Amino acid sequence: MPFAWVAADSVYGVGSLEKSLRQAGQGYVLGVNANHWFGSWQTSPLIAGEAKDIAQNLPEEAWQRLSAGTGTKGERLYDWTYCELADLDADEYDENRTGLWTRGLLIRRTIADGDMAYFTTWCPKGTSLEALVRVEGTRWRIEEGFETTKNELGLDHNETRSWHGWHRHVSLVMLAYAMMAAVRCQANTSTAKKTTPTAR
Repeated sequence: MPFAWVAADSVYGVGSLEKSLRQAGQGYVLGVNANHWFGSWQTSPLIAGEAKDIAQNLPEEAWQRLSAGTGTKGERLYDWTYCELADLDADEYDENRTGLWTRGLLIRRTIADGDMAYFTTWCPKGTSLEALVRVEGTRWRIEEGFETTKNELGLDHNETRSWHGWHRHVSLVMLAYAMMAAVRCQANTSTAKKTTPTAR
């Protein structure tokens, strides 16, 4: 199944994952820890240091308030900033790709308490901050899906002792969830057919 982006939490790590995604020509927004080191080249000004230190040294005008998508209580607003680190030829990683791709650091700041989250990015040059925010915001839907499948369909209610058993259980639960989502979507978008009374 083709897809345009990969979004992941810091629990999945970076490094080899980043390299594999670049070689596959896939854009990504991957969560990293606050102490993850970033360095730039061919940019002005040059940026180097841990993510948390880079964030603290940015001027206030570098931040934009944007929505990461609609949540259960409305728009999920945060302050965001993006630092371009380097522009690289895509064909260095994937011979089927052309043009410049940009490595970068995306930072999300919570409005209420200033808590920050950090993401390493890889995207076609010129990709907007809004697009990167939208990609990062998709993780919420995925997490919501996992929570629903755990609570409603028993995703985590198994005692499998083999990979095959686990895989079958998870596949069945996710198939049921996909079917329920499709039925709900169709039910919410379909309109009732109007019938005209027949004269007697």
